[in-house]
Amino acid sequence: MKYLPLVWSGIWRNRGRTLLIFLQISVAFALFGVLQGMKTGVEEAVAKARADLLYVQPREFGASPLPAAHLDHIKSLPGVKAVILENGFLATYQRPTEPIYVLAIIPNSDWLWVAPEIFKVNAEDLAALAKTRTGALVTVGFEKKYGWKIGDHIPLNSTTPQANGSTDWAFDIVGTFIDHEFGSAGNFIVINNSYYEEARRDGKGTARSFVVAIADPKQAVAVINAIDRQFANSSNETRTASFRENTQSQMKQIGDLNFVIRAIVSAVLVALLFSTSTMMMQSIRERSPELAVLKTLGFTNGVVFFLVLTEATTVCIAAAAFGLTLAMIVFPFAAKFVPGLSMPWMVIAFGMAFSVVVALISAALPAARAARLEIISALAGR
Repeated sequence: MKYLPLVWSGIWRNRGRTLLIFLQISVAFALFGVLQGMKTGVEEAVAKARADLLYVQPREFGASPLPAAHLDHIKSLPGVKAVILENGFLATYQRPTEPIYVLAIIPNSDWLWVAPEIFKVNAEDLAALAKTRTGALVTVGFEKKYGWKIGDHIPLNSTTPQANGSTDWAFDIVGTFIDHEFGSAGNFIVINNSYYEEARRDGKGTARSFVVAIADPKQAVAVINAIDRQFANSSNETRTASFRENTQSQMKQIGDLNFVIRAIVSAVLVALLFSTSTMMMQSIRERSPELAVLKTLGFTNGVVFFLVLTEATTVCIAAAAFGLTLAMIVFPFAAKFVPGLSMPWMVIAFGMAFSVVVALISAALPAARAARLEIISALAGR
């Protein structure tokens, strides 16, 4: 503690240089936090994606919907615990710039346990949907955005026509649900598939996709192959994949994150090391007479080395903490490109530890130079 005033005065001897180093390090670690957070968040999202949930859809993109009768065929296969049918259409509320996806489901008890970490609904609300022909479940986000509440009648417009030719649809809010995959402000509502089947003009007796819960994740590949073989060479072939496989595929679509992030972060940190080390060397040259006076007063080489290293480490840690705080603030905006991500705390901890390493590496040479100063030469300005 007795050296703290010396460290503090050394840090603020040249305020402009200190602030410049602080800003450089802050920006570097803010970038590090966002990019590394994205990388780690994506890896965690893939790891958390369930391998025991399968997604069944038409084999070719844009192909005709699957027959709803596929549900019973899939359910009869060994290893299958439950099958959930999904239908739906795109609509708008009030104006074309307010899109809402209308997801039609069969509201049975399977929805209560199949994927609660993705789609969570209370038994009472699910029962209310089953009992109400034109019922709908909405997210809390939609309730706040549009001022909706249970009992409200919501009119929607869509390009999907009803049997009577009308493109106007209307539903009655009977409950809420939580969509963990896309947050509480999910952009879809849930309706009763029996009403959708009855009211729509086209595609009766079909389903957009099926969600299959299996008993053993280790048997996922076998069940996937069994499902696709069941409908092979038919007019309605399927393509089945686990939720984990789909998540990995979505991540690949945004590029090789690991390579891009490593390249950017490495370039930034290398540049940071050089610039910080250069500034520290310049600072030591300017402070040579002062350091020589300290040695004259009895400060050993080790103490001088420690003082310079402590100055650099203090500034670097403070700047890194500020930069990582900025990263936590801006991360929700960056995470919009990969819905559902959050800043892992391990990234913050790793960033703080790494800031110490950066400080030690960048300040080691200048601190060693300060420790080796010769008193006479330094006082003479040589």
